[in-house]
Amino acid sequence: MPNITLYFLQTSRAIRTAWLLEELGLDYNLEFSERQDGVGPPAFKEAIRKAGNPLGKSPTIVVDGVTVSESGTITEYLCEKYDSSSRLIPKDPSTRVQVLQWIHAAEATFLLHSLAILYMQWFSPERVKDSGDLATMQQAASKNVVNDFDWLESELQKGKGKFLVGDHVTAADCMMSFSAQWILEKGLGTQGKKWPTVEEWIKTCEATETWKKAVQKTGHKL
Repeated sequence: MPNITLYFLQTSRAIRTAWLLEELGLDYNLEFSERQDGVGPPAFKEAIRKAGNPLGKSPTIVVDGVTVSESGTITEYLCEKYDSSSRLIPKDPSTRVQVLQWIHAAEATFLLHSLAILYMQWFSPERVKDSGDLATMQQAASKNVVNDFDWLESELQKGKGKFLVGDHVTAADCMMSFSAQWILEKGLGTQGKKWPTVEEWIKTCEATETWKKAVQKTGHKL
């Protein structure tokens, strides 16, 4: 078995990697940290830098001395190296492209659009907030988030299985579930709208034994 260490910051994308590791049946050492004032503590970031990630970001994994960062990259790396049956990223081209699409959409579409709203809230000057311009900007940016979730809802409804791509967990679920859960929990750009099929899919993911093991081991919470 490989020697794997996962640097896990609470309420972060690191749950994607923990769930994936459980799906792969791989043991791993956990370096865990709670957030401090909403962010990773300096000592934890420094430990990650020393492990080989100059940005000090979580998730970061070290596999037999090889440091890998960025949750999408970690996902593809682990699947290529340890998923001998190609269950999580299938070899069939038509299915594979669907899984890869969701792996990348998790960050490049869903979190990109929602984080834009969060950063507006965090960093807008008081004069922008007081003038009402912030609310106007958030309203405009929310259209992207609503479109994203409408797309996800539609694809889940059209799908032939209970997961994003078929009847079993794939890397698409491991990546996308955190994005959807976090955005809905924070209400970033959702405009109070509900997506029942998305919510049911999230519950299905959370009901898997591998998800439960990942949460139990890491203490993950939103």
